[in-house]
Amino acid sequence: MSDIPSIPVTELADDAVVVDVREPEEWAAGHAPGAVHLPLGDIPARIDELPETSASLPVVCRSGGRSGRAVEWLVQQGFDVVNVEGGMQAWNRAGKSMVGGADGQEPTVV
Repeated sequence: MSDIPSIPVTELADDAVVVDVREPEEWAAGHAPGAVHLPLGDIPARIDELPETSASLPVVCRSGGRSGRAVEWLVQQGFDVVNVEGGMQAWNRAGKSMVGGADGQEPTVV
């Protein structure tokens, strides 16, 4: 996946606008505060919901695999997107802000 444009989480602000392609239960457990939820399988049908940004749009999943596939496809469609290296696991390890969490629990990555 080295030819897929990517960005380390350390280069993203805690409140950066990112597209989260994880499944609904993963999203509910915890996500970045500025994230837009578009599950991987929904992207082709909901492509018009991608947020507009002045820079490359970061795409994230749990560890980087699904978001890498999304970035690869979106680049082919002409979008300026980048894969978030290490996904939400790396986001969490970097101590970045997260929201969500079921039943009052702390947000987590599942």
